[in-house]
Amino acid sequence: MSRYGQRTRVGQAVSEFGQPTGTKVSVEYLVIAGGGAGGSHGASGGGAGGYRNSTSGETTGGGGTNESAVNITLGETFAVVVGAGSPTVSNANASNGNDSSFFTVTATGGGGGKGGAVDNAGASGGSGSGGAGNNSSAGGAAASPTQGRAGGATFSSGFQCGGGGGAGAVGVSGVSGVAGNGGAGLASSITNSSVTRAGGGGGSSQSGTNGSGGTGGATAGVTSGTATAATANTGSGGGGNHSPGASGAGGSGVVILRYSSTFDIIVGAGLTASDTNASAGSGLKYTRITAGSGNVSWAKI
Repeated sequence: MSRYGQRTRVGQAVSEFGQPTGTKVSVEYLVIAGGGAGGSHGASGGGAGGYRNSTSGETTGGGGTNESAVNITLGETFAVVVGAGSPTVSNANASNGNDSSFFTVTATGGGGGKGGAVDNAGASGGSGSGGAGNNSSAGGAAASPTQGRAGGATFSSGFQCGGGGGAGAVGVSGVSGVAGNGGAGLASSITNSSVTRAGGGGGSSQSGTNGSGGTGGATAGVTSGTATAATANTGSGGGGNHSPGASGAGGSGVVILRYSSTFDIIVGAGLTASDTNASAGSGLKYTRITAGSGNVSWAKI
């Protein structure tokens, strides 16, 4: 019997973990970083966290080509980190969201929204945040390698601030009387059900219309009060706040791994996993890792 209690064929070499030597499992991934919070006081929407995807038939964020699945040797361990979204702020710039990673793949945290009633270009990130202030300010750029979109610019006057970029579309720039909407996220069926994630947060307006959040869990800007936090585990951006009040926090990221149903995943301490070994159809299953940092490995059933 092996360490995992399974029988091996006579004469078959096994590793110290009881697995056939050299056996590999192909793992597809969706790695999304934490989203940026919106800024506060004349402020822009936060950018979505970077969106890295190797799911067959889909694309990575920012219009990038589908990435390659990774081939992992049984018994070897690989690090996973799920990035948190950036926290809400009052009368200030927001920080960027935190990176998520698996294997050698890193998704960059979303750009934090700008505020403080100061003219500010948006922050660069997986997707960039919008520009902010009372004059024309550019949106933040998307990170390299391609994984998201840029944020929108601020209108030339009147605190009509830009929306944050999303994985699927750029943030919209403010125009007279209307702040910019957040860019749309992207849909993935890695769990055998289509879910849209990584939208950009909406920009705030001083006296006109606030920008809406991009599809995928992002939230709208507000003129006063506290903007709603972006949805957890989507990597979406939070909405900006004009003043007084606070911005919407960025949504936390997620790492989803899909592999053959002939294997089991071993999720190490420090990671929070849900839907472990749930069906992904066609002889596949997936594990959704929603928080923490730690190691994963695979074993043959």
